[in-house]
Amino acid sequence: MVPTVPVPRRPSDPGDPVDPVCRWYENELEWTAVPGPPARLVTGLRFDVLEVPAEAGFPALRHLAPASPVVLHGERMRLLVAAGSAEELPGLLDWLEWGALALDLTAIGEGGSIEAPPPPDPGLPGGPGLGAPSMPGAPDPVLPRALDPGAAVRRPGSRAPGPALLGVRPGGRPEDGPPERPGQRPPAGPDARRGPRGAARWLRPPAPGREVEPALPTLSALGGGAVGGGVGGAPDLVRLVQTMATHCHRVKLRRAPAQPLAFS
Repeated sequence: MVPTVPVPRRPSDPGDPVDPVCRWYENELEWTAVPGPPARLVTGLRFDVLEVPAEAGFPALRHLAPASPVVLHGERMRLLVAAGSAEELPGLLDWLEWGALALDLTAIGEGGSIEAPPPPDPGLPGGPGLGAPSMPGAPDPVLPRALDPGAAVRRPGSRAPGPALLGVRPGGRPEDGPPERPGQRPPAGPDARRGPRGAARWLRPPAPGREVEPALPTLSALGGGAVGGGVGGAPDLVRLVQTMATHCHRVKLRRAPAQPLAFS
């Protein structure tokens, strides 16, 4: 990874007119923040972001490290990944045989930004975020393993587990596991009912004073196996994307209107 120059720390003067949210992110995490309202976090420097519907993101949380930051924003989930991952996403989806399908999976990288959730600091307005664990590493609601076919991801020398191998046919129904019931999908947090315009909140907040890069999913972790088993203990971006793509497709099929049967 290309080394970055740390952001200069701002003085902690209570009378400082600088946005306290920006000051917290710059001083505690050395992340680049842009004053608002709302304040925003610049992507492409320390991290990129993958955004999916929250119900497609929850099953992927088990592929993350305990300290991997995750944001909920209404019915959307934003997962922080290694810088440069946004550029890799199209090729990765093609490699996993998802490139031909329209998925509600987007990447935000260099030149982009996301709304900054309230810092996980009780001393600042709005923190810690509602619906978020108060400390990194707190357990998250996840789907049963049987509902997550993303656990099987190809390695060099094997076929990619795209839609065909996972039993998900374009325009068809997922066939790789039991049907999901409403009670098996955890809610996307208190802000979900307010739609995508709800305030961003940390589901898994970053840890102040700790480098975030080792906890970010990256392609360099390919072949690491279990969570934290990749190069340097980083989560595997391939497993993460495979699971999110699978569940994004399921969400799309579930929300699509029923098609009339065609008779010849």
